[in-house]
Amino acid sequence: MGAASAGLPAIYVPAGPMLRGNYRDQPVGSGTDQWKFWDDYRAGLIGDCELADLECGIARSPGHCMTMGTASTMTSAAEALGMTLPGAASIPAPDSAHYRMAAASGRRIVDMVWEGLTPADVLTRAAFEDAVACVLALGGSTNAVIHLIAMAGRCGAGLTLDDFDATSRRIPVLANIRPTGAYLMEDFYYAGGLPALLAQLSQVPGALHPERITANGATLGENLAQAQVWNPDVIRSPDKALSAHGGLAVLRGNLAPDGAVIKPLAAEPGLLAHTGPAVVFDSYTQMQQRIDDPALGVTPDSVLVLRGAGPRGGPGMPEYGMLPIPRYLLAQGVRDMVRISDARMSGTSYGACVLHVAPEAWVGGPLALVRDGDPITLNVAERVLRLEVDDGELAARRAAWQPPPPRFGRGYGALFSEQVTQANEGCDFEFLARAGATPDPEPNPQ
Repeated sequence: MGAASAGLPAIYVPAGPMLRGNYRDQPVGSGTDQWKFWDDYRAGLIGDCELADLECGIARSPGHCMTMGTASTMTSAAEALGMTLPGAASIPAPDSAHYRMAAASGRRIVDMVWEGLTPADVLTRAAFEDAVACVLALGGSTNAVIHLIAMAGRCGAGLTLDDFDATSRRIPVLANIRPTGAYLMEDFYYAGGLPALLAQLSQVPGALHPERITANGATLGENLAQAQVWNPDVIRSPDKALSAHGGLAVLRGNLAPDGAVIKPLAAEPGLLAHTGPAVVFDSYTQMQQRIDDPALGVTPDSVLVLRGAGPRGGPGMPEYGMLPIPRYLLAQGVRDMVRISDARMSGTSYGACVLHVAPEAWVGGPLALVRDGDPITLNVAERVLRLEVDDGELAARRAAWQPPPPRFGRGYGALFSEQVTQANEGCDFEFLARAGATPDPEPNPQ
């Protein structure tokens, strides 16, 4: 984003994922497997010794998360945008190929200066469309929605939530990588890396724009011409995709008039069409204090709601969205529930988590009006998130709602609160968007 704003020649050097983790001869991935074992720990199925062994083996080298979390998703998006050398995003951090890539990037940026090749030449609308398709084919992090919309805003590319949803309906999920698949980033690199995945994706009509220029001076199509898949179970062909579509889904309705997102493949299928009573938490601290109390009456059918954790309410929209399941339900074998928030979640997380609800509760979005026991309907196939309360009652609640006092009276915090945009607009400062960056169209009322 800084490079796009500065307008000077730039090339991106990804840090690279860690080597795959190991726990008692099981391959494990950072975040994703930690959450699963943590639930087992809270349920009393494992103890401190098992957890300590996991911690010792889950991060064995330098690098970022080796699942398809936010880091791997966004470095892949940077490569798909054309801002890296081909193949740069997939190389494990300690691999010697990573050092060679870094040196080659250093040589290339010198040539880019002489050529006058800048981010404006690379970061076109077509590049962002390809990055969205790449993220969806990877089964990537929901955080990519916010980040790519913000990046496109700096470039005047006008990316919206509707672009993600429309693309998701036609792009297959080809990467068999956790949390939606079985493998890890080291396996992905050995299988051919991102060039191999993009080459497979290019077989889908209209999925990519092969003619556009990239940082190495070649077109995307030229960069993918020699790419090969070495393990077809890790990087699938379109006819053997993990899913024909649905890497992400954008939901709307009276609870999220400006949109919310969910990763359907990371949720239990039976929860993708669900109606249940709300259990509401007004802060993460309140949730931590109350979630394991049986008196709260949470059942597997309940819908856990966390509000006040959006861009302004957080502040900063923290990764609170994968709300913990009550300890007593974990002990009964429950491992997923519908959870709704105006927060984000880690890209390594999973579950039926509805995130980025916009507008957020802090600014008076409908999430602020939900009360314990209110029925909430989630229907991913119909792209609906709805509070089953009649309009008259909601109008009365809105009339009684009082905005919270400002968090900051002066300084950077006050500037942040004044200028940060909502999740559907990228959570960037409004004054940094370029002309041409357009907000989402008026939502279709549900």
